Amino acid sequence: MAFSGLGMNLGTLSKLSAAESRSISAENFTGEKGKAAMATEGTGASCARDLGRGWKISPSIHIEPGETRVLADIHGMGAIQSMWAAGAPGNGQWRYQILRVYWDDSEHPSIECPLGDFFAHGWGKPYHQLTSLAVCVNPWEALTCYWEMPFRKRCRMTLTNLAAEKTVLYYQMNYTLTEVPEDCAYFHAQFRRVNPLPYKGVYTILDGVRGRGHYVGTAMAWAVNNTGWWGEGEIKFFMDGDQEFPTICGTGTEDYFCGAWNFENRTTKQYQEFCTPYAGLSQVIKPDGLYSSQQRFSLYRWHIMDPVRFTKDLKVTIQALGWRSGGRYLPNQDDIASTAFWYQTLPSAPFPALPNRDYLEVI
Repeated sequence: MAFSGLGMNLGTLSKLSAAESRSISAENFTGEKGKAAMATEGTGASCARDLGRGWKISPSIHIEPGETRVLADIHGMGAIQSMWAAGAPGNGQWRYQILRVYWDDSEHPSIECPLGDFFAHGWGKPYHQLTSLAVCVNPWEALTCYWEMPFRKRCRMTLTNLAAEKTVLYYQMNYTLTEVPEDCAYFHAQFRRVNPLPYKGVYTILDGVRGRGHYVGTAMAWAVNNTGWWGEGEIKFFMDGDQEFPTICGTGTEDYFCGAWNFENRTTKQYQEFCTPYAGLSQVIKPDGLYSSQQRFSLYRWHIMDPVRFTKDLKVTIQALGWRSGGRYLPNQDDIASTAFWYQTLPSAPFPALPNRDYLEVI
């Protein structure tokens, strides 16, 4: 079989392919060949008034409060290969921008997530650098991902603005039109949030998955409502009929995110932020002595080299555990938000209803 142009890495970069490169942005809403930079109206029209057509006339779009915009509607067979988005400088309200992606003939989304959380940037403010293999957050809040997302009939992508004001969006989806191998599954992402987690409650990252596939990543925005260490909790993967006990159980929150011993820098005695290709503690928000009173953390773990494979069903949970007197665990009652990433066959089960705007709000 000829090289499809998918599964790109340094080892495949030299291979020729019949795959066709396309890109959708505000300068080419459809991605059609030879149809970019043709706009005569757009957010840059006034700036280009002395230069004319072809000079950055439509670099971005406005989305009104409550409006849903179709960012992409691609027909045929192919795959998204990278996505980039940026908003108005300093906006930081990514929780109010809801990304949804529908594959092929599905009536419900396979991706439903606030835009920032999709890029492991759940807190929005303050900006923090994130450098990994699958996702990058670059100055100034430039959100980029390289998840490969195949489709066989259609890709429809929308963004809904839940904010009370108009938002500005710059975006670009780079994709290829090509034959998708039979063994390629469909990319999924699901957001959840609980605030606060009930006492002795276990946080559910993902549940209700039906079909065959593999789990590929977790991004979390975690706010700790207690003092002291908060990351003793174990992550558990229940798969293919597991009931009371899981097949896979981690040894601690910082261990799952590939850290150890409180994420502590033993020289400074402080949390140590880190970003690696596959895992990281990308952000630590510390109390400022006034309004930023709780510690908050951004974490990610990509299962690129160690996907968790399932054949029938999957559930993923994590505990929130600190310490109390007498060397005993303390079940924490934290503000926890997560995005789960996985591939699976279609049809997939509908997601739980996304929380409303007030519940989504980051304060």
